[in-house]
Amino acid sequence: MGFETVDRYLLGEPVSKAAALEAALAERSDAPAAAAFYRALEAVGVRAADEAFIALRLILAGRPASDEAVRRVRALAAIARACANGDRAGLKATLRRDAAVLADLDAGEAADPAVLGAAARAAYARELAPAEAGPR
Repeated sequence: MGFETVDRYLLGEPVSKAAALEAALAERSDAPAAAAFYRALEAVGVRAADEAFIALRLILAGRPASDEAVRRVRALAAIARACANGDRAGLKATLRRDAAVLADLDAGEAADPAVLGAAARAAYARELAPAEAGPR
């Protein structure tokens, strides 16, 4: 599955949500667990929460789309986006809101945004790496 556009959108690169949605719907997996997400994305379009993209990404990687997993990936993406865009307020809010799912990330107040952003992107990639027997 080509989710590069969705990842670029979630990680704060200059990609519109509409482009991410179009990319997600253009190349669909046959995995039964993904069907409902595709239908939902079609139905609500760009009004879909980013969590829908994240849950679909997790499912297609063969990973559980549990609330904790979705929250963690959402938080990692938010940190990467805030760091990429120099959004210190957004970064601080994410670190405060999602501290429980980010405990392993060295994200203290003095953390260098470039280093923190790179760490968040790396963790995001690890969380979405294909599982051994994931759906395709």
